[in-house]
Amino acid sequence: MSACRFALAAGLLLTSGCATQTKPVAHPAPNLGQAMTEAELAFWDTSILVDGSNLPAGSGSSAQGLIVYKQKCAACHGATGAETDTRLTPLIGGMGSLATAQPVRTLGSYWPHATIVFDYIRRAMPYNAPKSLSNDEAYALTAYLLRANGIIDEALIVDRTTLPAVKMPNQNGFVMAPEHAK
Repeated sequence: MSACRFALAAGLLLTSGCATQTKPVAHPAPNLGQAMTEAELAFWDTSILVDGSNLPAGSGSSAQGLIVYKQKCAACHGATGAETDTRLTPLIGGMGSLATAQPVRTLGSYWPHATIVFDYIRRAMPYNAPKSLSNDEAYALTAYLLRANGIIDEALIVDRTTLPAVKMPNQNGFVMAPEHAK
């Protein structure tokens, strides 16, 4: 039988109901791992919204943040965070450089929202022990870095109320994707 005649015959069988229909075979679940507890889910679901509406309790000053910085951050980011000879990009400086041939992207010159700074510090730092900082330490570090970049006044206590109100220098430097710009 030619390939065309076979395809035609097979098609007629399928459309005429003569073909055997099989039900999908249900395979047992592979039984890998276990369901996460509410506490485990809470540990991993920690992203802070840009508007800061879900910021946790806690607070910190830039003076407190400097102490935490020296203890937990200086080994990777340098004594002040402005050093450019460390393994990582500097955290301080770069203001006005983004439109130049050699932009310096720091949290002060590049990041659009102060809440993102807090979120990143809280979830990812220090590098060797992510998520080990208390909320107070994360607020204090955020305050130190914002102050060192000249964004906030030294007297400002950073917390869930004051942090969302901080205007970052590059806040308008990002364009929202059309589906999010409503």
